[in-house]
Amino acid sequence: MTTFIRKNILYFIGALVGGIGGFLYWKYVGCITGTCRITSSPLNSTIYFSLMGSLFFALFQKKSQ
Repeated sequence: MTTFIRKNILYFIGALVGGIGGFLYWKYVGCITGTCRITSSPLNSTIYFSLMGSLFFALFQKKSQ
């Protein structure tokens, strides 16, 4: 289990940073009319930005040989 976490730590950190960023984006910017699919609810925004953060941080992971 610790090997799995150690190998994928950047995914977890990216998801955490993205989730916090997504919630803050919803809280301070958000969507006033409520018609925006992603930013109209805190759950959607947090999940979407968490996924994007995880994928972004994965770009910096070294490839195993």
